[in-house]
Amino acid sequence: MNRLKSTAKLVRRDYERVARRFETGVTMLEHRYTPLGRFTPGPFEGWSFLWQPAILGFVAMTSILIGGSLTDSPFKLAMPDSWFFGAPSAEFTVTPSATSYILSIIFMYGGLVLLMRVWLRLAEVMKLHPGASIKSLWWMLLLWATPMIVAPPLFSRDVYSYAAQGEMTFSHISPYLFGPFTLGSSPYVNLVDPLWGNAPAPYGPFFLFLDGSIDRFTRPHELWTVLGLRLLETVAVAMIGYGVVVLARGLNRDPGEAFVLSAMNPLVLLTLIGGAHNDAIMAGFLVVGIALAVKRHPIWAVFFCSCAAAIKAPAAIGLAFVAWTWLGPRASIKDRWRPIALTSVIAAATLGVWTWLAGFGFGWVGNLLSNGTVRSWAAPATAVGLALTNTLHAVGFHGVAIGPVLSVTRLIGLLTAVAFTLWLLWHAENRGWVRSLALSLILFVELGPVVQPWYLAWGLVLLAASYEGREHFWLLALSITGPFIGLPGGRELLVDLVHSNPLLIALAVAIVGGVLVLPMGRWTQWSWPTKELEPAT
Repeated sequence: MNRLKSTAKLVRRDYERVARRFETGVTMLEHRYTPLGRFTPGPFEGWSFLWQPAILGFVAMTSILIGGSLTDSPFKLAMPDSWFFGAPSAEFTVTPSATSYILSIIFMYGGLVLLMRVWLRLAEVMKLHPGASIKSLWWMLLLWATPMIVAPPLFSRDVYSYAAQGEMTFSHISPYLFGPFTLGSSPYVNLVDPLWGNAPAPYGPFFLFLDGSIDRFTRPHELWTVLGLRLLETVAVAMIGYGVVVLARGLNRDPGEAFVLSAMNPLVLLTLIGGAHNDAIMAGFLVVGIALAVKRHPIWAVFFCSCAAAIKAPAAIGLAFVAWTWLGPRASIKDRWRPIALTSVIAAATLGVWTWLAGFGFGWVGNLLSNGTVRSWAAPATAVGLALTNTLHAVGFHGVAIGPVLSVTRLIGLLTAVAFTLWLLWHAENRGWVRSLALSLILFVELGPVVQPWYLAWGLVLLAASYEGREHFWLLALSITGPFIGLPGGRELLVDLVHSNPLLIALAVAIVGGVLVLPMGRWTQWSWPTKELEPAT
């Protein structure tokens, strides 16, 4: 045991040294090669500047909207009837335009770079200067979110699968037993990704109930169902904003900073609203539930967390943390059994009600690992399996199949996540239980079989109100890099660009590079600690 503790301390020390050097390097590059380096220290002058990042963020989101709406954009589903505008016509075959393709890339990447810069600087201002008006931030969120509400579904086709599953629910076809292709020639089927055409749904009964209810009001028009789902996810992001403000106040943290780091997070806006992923509903109910637990309303906390788990199963981790910390830090293990039992009863009752309303039983539990068919290098557990298999094939072991290797590496990843989560749960009250829950959810994503950027939102929205120390840096890093995971493959884009007009390529590089160094206003100086703004001697 002593040797294990010594090894853990050594790993922790090496991590701190490497992370500190990395963070210092990023700070140095940003100070040297961005307009921040040209500012001189100045006193904070209040929040009257908020209109500037509000407008800049709206411009960035509008640029992303344009980049995802052009007919030849690679960032959305380019099929007839896939959205109300920007979709190719079914009656006339139009030759793809290289100019439109390049313009979509310019608008998309230019908007993404500008959005990341504005949000990063705003988040840093909030960290250094607490006390911003929550009402002003709500208006800013509405302004930033509006382009995503009207944009076509970006970076993913999952929402079309949701719409088809809603039609199946309305038609009393179990999504837990059959895939969307069971609908046959229904227009709902045409837009579904073939990868999931025959895959049963892994989503909980609460989502199926909501999904089927939307379809009941919008059918037989599949796009209106998709739009209804988009609006549902938008309301869920508003729940995240409300819940994180209550949570931050309960933890004696600045609610303005938590709001910017969660509801205004680019990852949330682009993937949960722009991509219309149901993770927004899960995260919304989970954050509200955890906020209620912090405010000492455990019964309601368990109910909301159970609703989150009835959307997607990983939210059940929140139930474990709420039950364990119900009685406070001085409770003995014997005393904790009663709240654990009560939590189990409330959760079972809640899941039972939603299961009865949905009408398809508990078949979703057996489908939870259905996304394991995706083999992505973004997931460490899968990447190790792919790399190991490729290495064995390269040295002559061609008989080794990739499936069993992936099963082993993914199992190791899952068991590692479980082990870390149990350790965090045991030490939750010393480390801060909300923060420990947030880290557990992030670990389950990073060590899971598939890492999708919208999965990261599960833990990041909780970490926004509970982070400590360097976790702030990693929260920003994951939020900024996460949306790029959902973009079309860089290799395919590079090949397409190489065969495009060189003048258009040069223009694209110049515009995106210009956005990268464009001065955003004097307000950004307040995002830099005074001691770092002082000139080097």
